[in-house]
Amino acid sequence: MIDWIAGLAAWELLALEPPGWGGVLLRGLAVSLQVAVGGYLLGFLIGVGGATGKLYGGPILRDILDVYTTLVRAVPELVLILLLYYAGTDALNQIMILLGAERVDISGLAAGIFVIGVVQGAYQTEVLRGAFKAVPHGETEAARAYGMSPLQVLRRITLPGMLPHAVPGLSNLWLIATKDTALLAVVGVAELTLVTRQAGGTTKSYFLFFCAAGLLYLMVTLLSNVVIRLIERHARRGIPAVR
Repeated sequence: MIDWIAGLAAWELLALEPPGWGGVLLRGLAVSLQVAVGGYLLGFLIGVGGATGKLYGGPILRDILDVYTTLVRAVPELVLILLLYYAGTDALNQIMILLGAERVDISGLAAGIFVIGVVQGAYQTEVLRGAFKAVPHGETEAARAYGMSPLQVLRRITLPGMLPHAVPGLSNLWLIATKDTALLAVVGVAELTLVTRQAGGTTKSYFLFFCAAGLLYLMVTLLSNVVIRLIERHARRGIPAVR
């Protein structure tokens, strides 16, 4: 009887309405997904630009991009988050003061998206660069000889040829982005890990809430895997399956 009552009390803590914390956890998950999606898309834009610059840019641009990707991949992500969040915000405000403008209050969500985007951009640069280089040079040369414009070569040859090589790496980076949002708890972004810690600290039911958070992260991963498999199947259409 006592165990049943204790179990019922635990479930009440996960209720969506106060005094339960379920709604708080779901709002934290929503923030985590917003940061992950925003940071991943920003990283993709940086990655496309970085890969293009490394492949077709001049020596100075390639050197700058090499320094960027090397530093981001070498320094632990937690250190990068602390550096970009605090130093980046302070640098922006110093620039605003020099320009005669007022200091800006950057939201934690926007700062989190920027930080995750910068980290993701370095890794996506290398993934996309490798995928572009995997397209046989002879195919693009044949397309140009056939009279295709550069845009047609990109749309009909390069993109279909590089997608099967890029999707696995980009998929892994998406899953990493969903987990990297937990590191933003150290700078006060109210994502899932931070609100879970707050719920555990208030109720002293750390095991319950962190198990619940782990299940939410697992659900995100499982749903992501379903979408990833569909994207991979579409990207590899016409290519014999490897057995």
